[in-house]
Amino acid sequence: MTSTGALAEEMPVTSRDGSMLAVRGLERYFPIRDGALQRVAGHVKAVDGVSFDLPRGETLGLVGESGCGKTTLGRVVSGLSEPTGGGVFFDVDGPTQSTLDDVLAVPIEDRSEKQRSDLETIERSHRIDRLEGAAWKQFRRNCQVVFQDSFASLNPRHLVRDIVGRPLKVQGEASGGDLTEKVVELLEQVGMGRQHLYRYPHQFSGGQRQRISIARALALDPELLILDEPTSALDVSVQAQILNLLHGLQEQRNLTYLFITHDLSVVRHMADQIVVMYVGKVAEAGPTNVIFDAPTHPYTRALLGASPDLEDDRSQFHGLEGSVPDPARPPEGCRFHTRCPVVTPVCGWEVDDVVLRLQDEPGLFDQVDGVEHRSPFDADLRFSDPEAARRLSGLIESQRVPAAMREAIEEVTVDDRTVTVRFQPVDEVALTVRGPGHVAACVHGQSRPI
Repeated sequence: MTSTGALAEEMPVTSRDGSMLAVRGLERYFPIRDGALQRVAGHVKAVDGVSFDLPRGETLGLVGESGCGKTTLGRVVSGLSEPTGGGVFFDVDGPTQSTLDDVLAVPIEDRSEKQRSDLETIERSHRIDRLEGAAWKQFRRNCQVVFQDSFASLNPRHLVRDIVGRPLKVQGEASGGDLTEKVVELLEQVGMGRQHLYRYPHQFSGGQRQRISIARALALDPELLILDEPTSALDVSVQAQILNLLHGLQEQRNLTYLFITHDLSVVRHMADQIVVMYVGKVAEAGPTNVIFDAPTHPYTRALLGASPDLEDDRSQFHGLEGSVPDPARPPEGCRFHTRCPVVTPVCGWEVDDVVLRLQDEPGLFDQVDGVEHRSPFDADLRFSDPEAARRLSGLIESQRVPAAMREAIEEVTVDDRTVTVRFQPVDEVALTVRGPGHVAACVHGQSRPI
């Protein structure tokens, strides 16, 4: 596991008054194993350097397509999965958070002994993967999860009384008749009652099962709920009931929500802030009204254009085409450039983009003997037939590839059966400030780096 000292990521949603959650440069990689010895051949970068703050009593909406890493991030934040790098800090007050950010802004090798000591103290007290004993138990009580599949998250062999009462029993909060009465009280808070105590999960509708899941999550009076697509499997009318229930519970209990969803229309009326993720990274983040009224990242605009039930006219927004790139080999530069309708020559074109663009050319890549990469932007493609090499060179310089890709090419040369392709190298597109609390990782309309 890497140290939080390696953090260099920008923080899209910040709070200087303290946070229920302070996520700093969070990474979660999954190893790709190959061969008889199962050696690690690469990593799937499900979460790749994500930072944000979730203030107490607020709702942060985490949105993106399936495969963008949002559920994995939710599992790491809730302590169900270990981070590969970075850290999640729980219940951090304002002065502590300021100290944390000041220390993390200094490169590891330049930190003073006091800064190292301060960071160690903060991590032992607040970083969830380093909590032990009573501190870990306190975090588990105060952070609960409501999962997407309510049926799979409820034991089909247990009665509702046992399911909802399990946290109370495990923590020694209640037993016997007292436990039953507390379960009834929890069920009544989510719109159910005593008549549901001795039934099994399969005897309820999807909406009722989700209410049971919420009642179980509230059993220990937590401060933070991780809501992982809590309404995506429900009918529209039931979705509205669950959202209204969650909103009412938040007001009554001063709850803090991390609301994970792919549906922007669902989170619009729930979230105070929105973080848009794409292939493991933050594409755009800011106040909810800003994200809906003035989105700047083409991916955010595409998500808005893909939501048919939004009230506003989204005809000016381009829809999404193509599929999410492989997180084991994310695109260089801007990760969205392979699908972006307004892509530019400086968005990060690489040699693999040529192959993807021309992969449907009949028989062309069947004659490739090998590819030698000097970098993602510079490679030699060796063919078995000189004619195939000349054919590839001609296609690269034709209308078969986007104009932005052609403009990014620095060299295309043919030497017998070898085609050398070199693109203009670019750095990863960083988050830049677009307004108060509003950031985006796009070369269009850049203001200034964070």
